[in-house]
Amino acid sequence: MDRPEKFIRALELALTQPLPGRVAHQRMACAQRQWMPSAGVRPRQSAVLVLFYPSRAGMALLFTLRPSRLTHHGGQVSFPGGGREAEDASLMQTALRETSEELGIVTENVRVLGRMTSLYIPSSQNMVHPFVGWIPRLPALHPDAWEVEEVLSVSLRTLLDPATLDTYVWRNNGRALTVPSYRTANVHIWGATAMMVSELLDVISGIPDHAIPSPGASRPQFARSDRTPMRR
Repeated sequence: MDRPEKFIRALELALTQPLPGRVAHQRMACAQRQWMPSAGVRPRQSAVLVLFYPSRAGMALLFTLRPSRLTHHGGQVSFPGGGREAEDASLMQTALRETSEELGIVTENVRVLGRMTSLYIPSSQNMVHPFVGWIPRLPALHPDAWEVEEVLSVSLRTLLDPATLDTYVWRNNGRALTVPSYRTANVHIWGATAMMVSELLDVISGIPDHAIPSPGASRPQFARSDRTPMRR
């Protein structure tokens, strides 16, 4: 068994165990955060895909930078995903479909390992359901220019490094709010995406370190560099 497969199997098993949920989310949340919908609000059901793949830097995760012109979460780093449509058989299908639409990849080769704790996003009134997936070979990406300004790849080792923890000043309607973030390559991962990352890292913390693939542990096959700018 190669090392990526060993890690993937361990992560798949870990996702069947009780999840840390809000305990992990709170580490990367602002103090004033609203955790549940207000009375009478029926949030849209959405799903995202937390996708692992082998890169030159070891195991890595795919993120997207949303264009600043978008009404909701413009200019923020996110996982590929979006709202559930009537034709989606399940929320898992939503995550796969949205990933295919945003990044232009066929998702039949994605192995869904499990799901993490759902998270309410008050600014867009979405209840987001994160699914964790693995693809052994990342194909060429063809991002949708309307939804994706840049595709980002961040290694798991980077996210696990305490030096990556930082803060970000979010300016909204004339107010400045300092929030926890993960900072990598001059990009801040904050908000709901950072909260999901926090839970994922908690889950991974129970996996023996020797099971986490190191750079060069496998021969990755992919079409783009670890952080490929795709600005339009």
